[in-house]
Amino acid sequence: MENSLTLNGARWPRFLSFLSGIGMMVASFLTIRHYFAANFPESIFEGSFCDISVFFNCDSSAFSSISAILGVPLGYFGMIVGALVALGALFPSEKFERTNAFIALLNGMGVITLFLYTAFILGSLCLLCTGYYLFSILSLLLFWKYGLGREKYRLPMPDLRPSVMMLVTFAVITAMGAFGMMTLHDAKEDAKLAVSMRIVKQFYDLPEVGDPSFISPYWTIRSTEYFYAAPIRIIEFVDFLCPDCLFLEDQLKRFSEEFPGQMNVAFQFFPLEAKCNSVVVEKDLHPGACDLIYLAAYDPAQFMVLHDEIFANFNQARQPEWREELARKYGIEEALDDPYTRDLVQTIINTGTEYDRTSDQYTYGIRSTPTMIINGRMIIGTLPDEHMREIFLALIEEEQGGSRFIENWVPPKARKIRR
Repeated sequence: MENSLTLNGARWPRFLSFLSGIGMMVASFLTIRHYFAANFPESIFEGSFCDISVFFNCDSSAFSSISAILGVPLGYFGMIVGALVALGALFPSEKFERTNAFIALLNGMGVITLFLYTAFILGSLCLLCTGYYLFSILSLLLFWKYGLGREKYRLPMPDLRPSVMMLVTFAVITAMGAFGMMTLHDAKEDAKLAVSMRIVKQFYDLPEVGDPSFISPYWTIRSTEYFYAAPIRIIEFVDFLCPDCLFLEDQLKRFSEEFPGQMNVAFQFFPLEAKCNSVVVEKDLHPGACDLIYLAAYDPAQFMVLHDEIFANFNQARQPEWREELARKYGIEEALDDPYTRDLVQTIINTGTEYDRTSDQYTYGIRSTPTMIINGRMIIGTLPDEHMREIFLALIEEEQGGSRFIENWVPPKARKIRR
């Protein structure tokens, strides 16, 4: 009998093919779940935060422009491919195997493209996506080595002549499922206002933990001379090498334009590197984060310029050579060994130990980045724009003597309708 991946009985290559399909489905399901959890959290306690490493981070992928097509998460298409591979192993036929071999080749090319994009453009790699990549490559290799056609046509590849009827059928099924995903995405978009109202109530229900004993003199947004004079007051515990911190900085910058003169944001240094934060960090999650903070803190007059340049060159900032060039460019080579800068940075970092533990797993409340203290209440991670906006609107209304949210807090859209 001709060599085949699925037609020659219950052999281990066929079993591995089935497992690769199941693996793709599981990894895809997890990426879909993470996409919706990151972009549409339904609770203030579900925000994303960076606690793995600067490179192995799923949030960068979830927030990227390629995470979904027309509202359909990429993981959905991976789930379809995995299902076809698994079904092809369970219900083998010549047409099915040739069609799956063709799809596996296209999927492998897509996987390599996505890997290169996330690794070299986004500068990170999602562990969930990596699981899908590995199972996809395994599936492709199995088709390549054991697929139909290699012996018959004496080619170093399987028979890549798919069944047109099967392709059309699979395309129709995929399109129907994609429409369902689009409907789900739209429903979550429509529900954002109601969810935002719940988020605001949850925010006001949070315990008031208070501000740290020492607020960083390095502010990224300054609306008033006195920190407590602004209706929106944020102390953000941040790491220059945390992808979610980059997301938060861009988000707060947009909100400063939307709420001019109403926000003060203090940049509370909290590098996830044991070199200068050994009290909280057991290992160097972000090597180089301490040096970047020393450089940024050395000259207060240049802080915002350095802040912007570091985040604008997020991927390069991980390289020691780039940091050395940055120090020479701004004439701050002494920053890394300056006693005053080190003491000031350490004072700011140590404020993270002032908060009670938020779980049995962590000793202190401030244990990951970003963590925000918004008007005395702690939020660990990030929130979508809609949720942050409603919290800010409620804080402004509270400052102006409004309803202070309570039960009769009404979002802006509803207030317009009432009038």
